[in-house]
Amino acid sequence: MPMTCFHLIHKKGKGNLSNECMDSWYNNPNAKEVAILETLRDRNEIELQYKWDLSTIFASDAAWAEAFQPCESLIEKACSYQGTLTDAPTIKEYLDTYMELTGQVQDILTYASLRHSEDTRATDAKEMHGKAFSLYIKAMGATAFGEPEILSLPQELLEAIASDECLREYAFFLHNIIRRKKHMLTAREEELLARFGEAFNAAAEIAESLRDSDMVFESILDGEGNTRELNNASYILMQGSRDRVLRKNSFKSYYKSYIGHINTLASAYGAYIKKSVTEAKARGYASSREMAMDLENIPVSVYDSLIEIVHSHMDLMHRYVALRKRILGLDELHYYDIYAPLSQGIGRKYTYEEAQQMILEALRPLGEEYEETVRMAFQDRWIDVFPNKGKSSGAFSSGTYGSNPVIMCNFTGTLDSVSMIAHEMGHSMHSWMTHRSQPIQYSDYTAFVAEVASTVNENLLIEQLLSKETDPRARLMFLNQYLEGFKGTVYRQTMFAEFEKEAHAMAERGEIITPDALNKLYEGLIRQYFGSGLALDDEVKYEWARIPHFFYQFYVYVYATGYCSAVAISEKVLKEKEPAVKKYLEFLSMGGSRHALDELAHAGVDLRTTEPLEIALHKFEKVLDDAERTAASLGL
Repeated sequence: MPMTCFHLIHKKGKGNLSNECMDSWYNNPNAKEVAILETLRDRNEIELQYKWDLSTIFASDAAWAEAFQPCESLIEKACSYQGTLTDAPTIKEYLDTYMELTGQVQDILTYASLRHSEDTRATDAKEMHGKAFSLYIKAMGATAFGEPEILSLPQELLEAIASDECLREYAFFLHNIIRRKKHMLTAREEELLARFGEAFNAAAEIAESLRDSDMVFESILDGEGNTRELNNASYILMQGSRDRVLRKNSFKSYYKSYIGHINTLASAYGAYIKKSVTEAKARGYASSREMAMDLENIPVSVYDSLIEIVHSHMDLMHRYVALRKRILGLDELHYYDIYAPLSQGIGRKYTYEEAQQMILEALRPLGEEYEETVRMAFQDRWIDVFPNKGKSSGAFSSGTYGSNPVIMCNFTGTLDSVSMIAHEMGHSMHSWMTHRSQPIQYSDYTAFVAEVASTVNENLLIEQLLSKETDPRARLMFLNQYLEGFKGTVYRQTMFAEFEKEAHAMAERGEIITPDALNKLYEGLIRQYFGSGLALDDEVKYEWARIPHFFYQFYVYVYATGYCSAVAISEKVLKEKEPAVKKYLEFLSMGGSRHALDELAHAGVDLRTTEPLEIALHKFEKVLDDAERTAASLGL
């Protein structure tokens, strides 16, 4: 557990579209829209203004390659401090060097990762990413001595050093690692773990490669008998189509491929779980969940409270399932029906330029400076807008401490595409404000708060649309968007979190992780969360295999807690205005300079209590009430 400034995956967002677990990609695609993703353009056919500008990280691939030698020299310099970290001035020198190295490695790794995301088939980009990742592992291994060496000092001396005036800018950083001292291994053991990082990450890499690159899907027929090409991106759009034949056929074909690879995917996930469980035992944690959450100083009670509160409001989710079934006029609601649009006859499409104006208007309550920065992001090509062949699916925000943030998305003109940009812009604004306010050691906010800013933006967008809309069919479309956010980000993420908790618990009890065991666990949770109103298709139990976030140990729960926090904050912003905005913007500027729970408390959300969870689920009930009334007014 070396010092945690290096970031293995410096991306925040909705993940790969084919595997995402934000789960709100449901809006109403027509045949033309699906065809966009079936017949993708090559990247060189995309207009320049719709591609991101990575020059604030490196001017070119050649400049990127030239950065390796200075970074190698800096690694050597950092290594030279080994055995000398016994006093405040020397530790200050080492930490300054370490942070400089962190910045350089982040630049190199992030740039390579972003270039790889542009076209995952490109051999040169794959090689760049592999070379950058090897450098990252080398830097992690070379500096693994730092934290154990510092923590090997007597407790009294440690506390004195952490409070020394010359280390004032590192005070929180040092006190945070001192907090975890009892779980630290020896310097040699930490170095070995760091050097084995690439091998330990192999299970996740194998699963990702299989899902994103090697998985093939059979062509399908739509309701008019037309042949449709199925791929990871078009599948999600097809699941949101009004054509039920298309939804069913794409569902069956998609999971047929996953079923054919389920043993490999289960083996990869089982290996990942075993790695986590083994490390937790080695470090003296009661569970791998406790180890993962302790990095952000989050008690496991927060995780357990989330599951408990969601369980106590399961009736609302079951009501939503029943509403879907009633509006769609189905005798049976199947899993391939849960993303079908509820509003009939509304198929609004938006240009990218229209999406920009919608987002700017929605974010106006956050103040003039926030709005102008978002406008700058649109003008200065922070965003890679449209899908192209080989491009990573889904959406994320990335960037480095020294660059502006950048956003990858796959804009298709739906309402959800607009919401997706608003979501990622929240991440980018969080990073932008943090980087302008904090030194590099506090430049990255924790996963626990990562989804707050993004979801606040989404909520402000939908509230703005609802405030102006009088057409009941359009209102139902917007309410559907809101309800899907709760379904996908509170209920589904909590379900995922419960799956992850139980899957790890199986390994901790010494049970063998098999495809059947994982399938049975997942199927039981689907029954519990969706209720008897859902006709359970056999394919559903394999869905766990397409969720990449299970390989980011105990990460998915933060989507749910983050969403609940965002609901509470957005409600305050709209009702209290300036006082709430001021505290929220201060929160966005804190980065990693405080513990996550304390940062949220500053913004007016205390997750040490269940109040934010209750507020969010009460909001879900109000939106559900509105949707039921609106549907009734339409005779649905």
